[in-house]
Amino acid sequence: MPQVMEFKLPDLGEGLTEAEIVRWLVAVGDVVAIDQPVVEVETAKAMVEVPCPYGGVVTARFGEEGTELPVGAPLITVAVGAGTAPEAEPEDPGSGNVLVGYGTDHSRTARRRRVRPGSAVPAVAAAPAPAPAAAVTGPVAVISPLVRKLARDHGIDLRGLRGSGPEGLILRADVEAALRVPEAPAPAPVATPVAVAAVGERVPLKGLRGAVAEKLSRSRREIPDATCWVDADATELMAARAAMNAVGGPKISVLALLARICTAALAKYPELNSTVDLAANEIVRLPSVHLGFAAQTERGLVVPVVRDAQARGAESLSAEFARLTEVARAGKLAPADLTGGTFTLNNYGVFGVDGSTPIINHPEAAMLGVGRIMAKPWVHQGELAVRQVVQLSLTFDHRVCDGGTAGGFLRYVADCVESPAVLLRSL
Repeated sequence: MPQVMEFKLPDLGEGLTEAEIVRWLVAVGDVVAIDQPVVEVETAKAMVEVPCPYGGVVTARFGEEGTELPVGAPLITVAVGAGTAPEAEPEDPGSGNVLVGYGTDHSRTARRRRVRPGSAVPAVAAAPAPAPAAAVTGPVAVISPLVRKLARDHGIDLRGLRGSGPEGLILRADVEAALRVPEAPAPAPVATPVAVAAVGERVPLKGLRGAVAEKLSRSRREIPDATCWVDADATELMAARAAMNAVGGPKISVLALLARICTAALAKYPELNSTVDLAANEIVRLPSVHLGFAAQTERGLVVPVVRDAQARGAESLSAEFARLTEVARAGKLAPADLTGGTFTLNNYGVFGVDGSTPIINHPEAAMLGVGRIMAKPWVHQGELAVRQVVQLSLTFDHRVCDGGTAGGFLRYVADCVESPAVLLRSL
């Protein structure tokens, strides 16, 4: 006899308590294999495909796309042993109930299968789906979760759009075109003597934006931070980078050089590569530098983490920054890529601004901010000259060190920027 198993939304780790259904990957009546992804969800940290630990026939789905579910809520039910499961495939060495995005991606190759005519399916009721709009029939052809989000944020009903992509696929351009179509004017309201307060646009503070808001608020609540800054002449650093890139091979980024300077500075001032354990009332100094860096994406600002940055050279750092930035902009960062940082480097100069006072990325102890590098008048070797100048700012947790340590760290960073030979002496 088939056994109906209920698969619930699993704990996705990192303290996440809910997730939003972005896209169902299976339908009622499909045959699924063990570890096959069945739904794509969006958490506050990343997009994740959730694999099902059971193989068999999908008999019910719970929750429509766009619905938020708490951890532990039912996702699907599967009839195991109904005699309709596909023949066993060769064992995938990357399997083992690993959430896609946390580890392997081999399960992406799984195929949906329909129950063969005449096959037995247990009599289990499927979760009722809302009736579609009367004027529209057939499924909505949308793949991209970003397109769905854009439509949802602006109140666009995807069922009423005609897609311009292959086989009627709805693209972002289709949603944007719908936004440009003026709405029919509403009938003039009847004048009343009652005053109506102005109503602004309401944006739900959830998902990535909500997680960022909570993290920054917690940083301000818990961390007694202070900021110091200094202007530095980056002319020699830029010349050194140009010389490195002139010899051929992979290009070295400015961010990679700054990261290399940061790891050397943290080796001299390890107090800033730490965290505060409030429960134990202790400062925990960390042995490795897991360096976070800010990356702007369509979902907002995220902070991917380069593991063991202290063991990487400029070329390796450049490659890892480029890889993580590309994955972030594609919306494919795993939660593990966004957590575990010990120090953050924020290059806000790419936005064309000179300075800022960074907010520490809780539970870290410090963040280095870097403004734009631009030509300015500067006294060089006793004479006024035009030099490439940058403002550096360090925000630090005053519990882990005093101003002397923070100032020493920032001055060392500035010295390395002004004279890269200082860094060579410390290696």
